[in-house]
Parts: sequence; structure tokens; C-alpha cells
Amino acid sequence: MRLRVESGFLLRAGAASLLALSLAACDTVGSGASLDPDAYAARQSDLGSLSQVVQQNPSDPEAWNMRGSAYARLAQYDNAIGDFSQAVRINPGFAKAYANRALAYRSLNKTGEALADYDRAIQADPNYSPAYVGRGNLYRSSGRMEQALGDFQRAIELDPNNAQAWHNRGLIHQAQGNHDGAIDDFTKATAIAVTAAEPYVGRGMSYLATNDPDAALDDFDTARTLNPKYIDAWIGRALAFERKNDLPRARASFAQALQIDRNDKRATEGFRRVGGQAGVTYSER
Repeated sequence: MRLRVESGFLLRAGAASLLALSLAACDTVGSGASLDPDAYAARQSDLGSLSQVVQQNPSDPEAWNMRGSAYARLAQYDNAIGDFSQAVRINPGFAKAYANRALAYRSLNKTGEALADYDRAIQADPNYSPAYVGRGNLYRSSGRMEQALGDFQRAIELDPNNAQAWHNRGLIHQAQGNHDGAIDDFTKATAIAVTAAEPYVGRGMSYLATNDPDAALDDFDTARTLNPKYIDAWIGRALAFERKNDLPRARASFAQALQIDRNDKRATEGFRRVGGQAGVTYSER
């Protein structure tokens, strides 16, 4: 899941509490904030081979970018940043390397540096869609929703097949209470990123917010099939059963969520709310 896309629920709390789950959903669905999919490192993580490429082509910014991508995929972010920095020293207009370095900075919680690099990427190439998605993610995480919305919209205009842009714009619509718009955007994301579970969870939460638990269940079931360890799918499913007053199945789904992460507060509180008891085995009838 290269797609990469926060919670307590009271049954009567309505859309606001439901959104707490969906806004915690994955930032990255399909393409966008992840390392550039064209990078050689997406296919080759052998750092020895990539280092040979760098040694043989020290003036090639793409070689440094490729090895930086490999470092980043191994969570060696300082090494990645060093290689991306060398790439942009060689080619100050290399938008991909700026965007990749921004993601590495973000992984180190260096938000200011990440934002500056997304700005540099956009300045270098105003038509580079992934940079708008990455910057939009930063804006969204800091509550700057209108700016995030603008960046996701621009990313969609530049690349209508960017599933992450559709997904994350759906999250903005959802946060603003525009569930019809959110459902439309999540639907577009599912059509593009057909194996990604996150847009189904997002759409399911909007269906719940519009009091359609049956449609929500369909989406949560699809999400758990695509990713059986995706806890948000199980929690959403439990919430849908709870909304339908099917408490035995709600307990079973919350129990499954707790098997994935027994410390998840949403699952713990929900399990208690629907009458779940520790030490009891729950299964669907």
C-alpha cells in the first residue's frame, strides 16, 4: 500500500465524531506524496548497485535522486536528504528531487523544511502534480483546509488520474460537512486505485454520516477484504452495525479491531459501549 492518508464515538454524536475516523485515514492513496513512481529505486533497492550508478555518473542528478529514493524507502532519511540535496545542487530545477526531499523531511517531522521544498518543487515545475498533493497534505495536517483544498484541486486539474488527490480532496469535503462531494471524490479514487482500501473507508464514513449504514457496510467490507489488517475498516464496520443496532456484530468487529491494536482508543471505547467484555470470544452469528 503505497497509498501513505485521528476519534471517540458516541452513537448520537453524528457526523462530527464519525469524521474523526475518516480524517485519520491514509494521506497517500495511489500516487502523490510518495516518492516519485518513475524513480529507478521503485524497482531496485540494492544500494550497492545504486551507489555504483552514482559513482559512475556523479554529475547526473537523476542518479542521486534514485539512490535517495532507495534510502528513503529504507527509512534512512538523513542519507536520503543528502542525496536529494546533491541532486538539486546539480540541477536547481529538479522538481522531483525537491518533492522527494520534502517527503523525507516530513517523515522526520520537519514540517517547515518540507513545506519550503514543496514550494521549491512547484516553482521549478508548476505542472508537477505530486508536489501539490504533498503540500496539500501538509496544509491539511495543520488545519489550513482552504489552502489544502486548492492544492488538491490543482493536482486533479494537472493529473485527473491522481487517486491521492481525489481521496484527500474527499477528506476536505468530509471535514467541511459536504458528504455528497466527499462520496463523489472517494468514488473517483476507488476507480483509479482499485486495490486501495482507504477510499472505501472514507466513503463508508460519509455514508454513515448521511445515515446510510448499509452502503457503509458494503464499503467497509470491501476495505477489510483488500486489507484485512486495516483497523479503520473494522472500526467503521463496527460503527455501521452499531448504527443498525446489531450489537453482536458490532462487538465482533470491535473485537477484531482490538486484535489488530488492543491500545486503539476508538476500538476500546466502542467495544465497551456495545457491551463487549474482556476475555470473551465474539464471532458473527
